[in-house]
Amino acid sequence: MSAERKTETIPQWKKEEVDELVDTLESYDSIGIVNIAGIPSRQLQAMRRNLHGTAELRVSRNTLMARALDEVDDGLEDLTEYIGGQVGLIGTNANPFTLFQQLEESKTAAPINDGEVAPNDIVIPEGDTGMDPGQFVGELQAVGAEARIQEGSIQVMADSTVLEAGEVVDSQLANVLSELGIEPKEVGLDLQAVFADGVVFEPEELELDVEEYRADIEAATAAAQNLSINAVYPTAQTVGSLLGKGAGEAKSVGLQAAIEDEELMPDLVSKADGQVRALAAQIDDPEALPEELQDVETAESDAEADAEADEGGDDEDESDAADAEPEDADDDDDDDGDAGDAMGAMFG
Repeated sequence: MSAERKTETIPQWKKEEVDELVDTLESYDSIGIVNIAGIPSRQLQAMRRNLHGTAELRVSRNTLMARALDEVDDGLEDLTEYIGGQVGLIGTNANPFTLFQQLEESKTAAPINDGEVAPNDIVIPEGDTGMDPGQFVGELQAVGAEARIQEGSIQVMADSTVLEAGEVVDSQLANVLSELGIEPKEVGLDLQAVFADGVVFEPEELELDVEEYRADIEAATAAAQNLSINAVYPTAQTVGSLLGKGAGEAKSVGLQAAIEDEELMPDLVSKADGQVRALAAQIDDPEALPEELQDVETAESDAEADAEADEGGDDEDESDAADAEPEDADDDDDDDGDAGDAMGAMFG
């Protein structure tokens, strides 16, 4: 039976209601089914006001909402299986993840009533209840709280779990929680499913840890950037790093090849100076070196001596070396002089 033929068999007011629902469905990119069971009318109206500008909530008879979904078609008819109990339609141009997060953040704490199922463990916290001594201490103890009269008031001596998740609240516990101002449940629009871009999403698929998701995106971005740089694949984000890397590698090649480039000269001179000083440090006779290099060996020897002192060594070897000067030292003076002249000529 076609959708048009269905609407012809219903009263005029129902046809008008279906038409309005169809207009709503066609006005938004994302359409969801929300559970509104247990939400007082006053709070439901407040939720509608809070959604104004970002989403629209429409509540109607389940049969009429299903009829409107069938009329629009385009895949929206898949949402009809989620219509049951007290539900409403919600439309938004935001993506399903944003809608789910918005609805979760809009939930507020509310008292729990006799006969309701505890959504989570109900705990009466440790501390002073602020109530004067009286029969209420007995009521606390009756529901399982560790309570006593102390310092002129009723106090709970330790956190007390008085009901576990999934158990039914009785009238006695509901009254105690109300007296203490404990609101153990959340009231809000529970998203049952949402249709967007041809796909039906359920709540389990929309619940994201935003911080974990952000960390994953940052890690993926860093890995992609690293891959792009290592593969030398230029992008707007990596071209700066690639140019820097290329410049560094070119400079390294220039230094290794001793290319006399104006930008490399300071580094080349510094490198040569280091090599000369390393060579000079290997010369045993300071007199064989130019004056400006004669302190190189001394400085190194002092450093080595300090290191030996720190390690608990002694100077016996150095004393023996000083005492073991050859008797024909005078005969070597001329040779040392010649070596000094040669080194002087080498180093300018």
